[in-house]
Amino acid sequence: MDTWKDTTATGGSGPLAGLRILELGHFVAAPFATRLLADLGADVVKIEPPGGDPVRQWGEQANGHSPWWSMHARNKRCLSLDLKHPRAREIVLRLAGRADALIENFRPGQLDKLGLGEAALREARPNLVIARISGFGQDGPYRDRASFGVIGEAMGGLRYLTNHPPEETDLPPSRVGISIGDSIAGLYAAFGVMSALWQRDRSGGAAKPFTLDVALTEAMLSMMEGTLPEYGVFGTVREPQGSRIKTAAPTNAYPTRDGKWLLIAANSDPLFRRLARVIGRPELADDSDFSANPGRLRHVERLDAIIADWSRGYDAAEADRILTEADIPSTLCFSAADIAADAQYRARGMVRELEDPLIGRVLHAGVVPHVPQAPGDIRWTGPAVGAHTDEVLNEAGFDAGEIQTLRQEGVVR
Repeated sequence: MDTWKDTTATGGSGPLAGLRILELGHFVAAPFATRLLADLGADVVKIEPPGGDPVRQWGEQANGHSPWWSMHARNKRCLSLDLKHPRAREIVLRLAGRADALIENFRPGQLDKLGLGEAALREARPNLVIARISGFGQDGPYRDRASFGVIGEAMGGLRYLTNHPPEETDLPPSRVGISIGDSIAGLYAAFGVMSALWQRDRSGGAAKPFTLDVALTEAMLSMMEGTLPEYGVFGTVREPQGSRIKTAAPTNAYPTRDGKWLLIAANSDPLFRRLARVIGRPELADDSDFSANPGRLRHVERLDAIIADWSRGYDAAEADRILTEADIPSTLCFSAADIAADAQYRARGMVRELEDPLIGRVLHAGVVPHVPQAPGDIRWTGPAVGAHTDEVLNEAGFDAGEIQTLRQEGVVR
């Protein structure tokens, strides 16, 4: 079997140790997919332009570097390569020939123009798994339209639902606050890669080669629960519902004395009975308007006002403690500061303090999923542009003189 190098030096100790992934990604979707795989031990080589992935410049900068990049590109080996240079094709194909899977998110047809279409990649490695992420997919009438994650979120139906109800505001629909459309597509790509590799390995390598076609719009639509089935059966359009849900009550965010919001989800009959006792209104549990969920939904405005009257009498942390002791699901709306200080996240390694050579001390989210028997790890933070260029090219068979020539010609950095 072809190898880049001993995985003890590049891959991790997680369940995907030994897996080799080539990333031709930029911005969010493909790099997010490969970060998930790298966290679980895969050896990911990321090819980026000489100026670096645009995400390197996103957000607030520390020493000229993005803290987001520190986590976004962690555990990856970065090779800086000008894909438009005539000699770049040879390098990519050589690396593809040593990879188990390739993940990319260029616009459809872009890699073909660079001589890196599916046929060329299959010639380099016939059973290479190829995952393509794009706005609308590799075919269809919208194939060539420009797209970002926000377009997928809007066309997938999410933006329609993230607004407050029309009677509450005339502001435009809010975005989630993160690149959720890109990340969901990346999740599907990572899942698809592992599915294809499972089938390939099950067949001893004899399975037909797999090409995965992941569209941002379709990834979001797949997450929209009963939105489409409800329309198909009843002709109803699920509308924005603010902080409530329309199928169960009480579930809402309630104001507290210190100006924060407390989420309470007491939407089963036993939970509501406990909540009624906690807020000093035990009679509500036997009131026909509130004793069962259908009634609570019909009278949700009145019910939420009663609960809010109670919550306003406490600071958020104290109200949360009272509800937790009563075994009622509740929580504050966590900010980044709350997350960083949380005991549960710290105990499970989901908030990790690291030293990044580019920016110093930084906090990272931990590895998901947690696999106790073979936990993934954070082997290094997002590297500098071209940090692993020489290393990766050397493993692919280029000697020091060839690498120097490639650098002088502007092929690599």
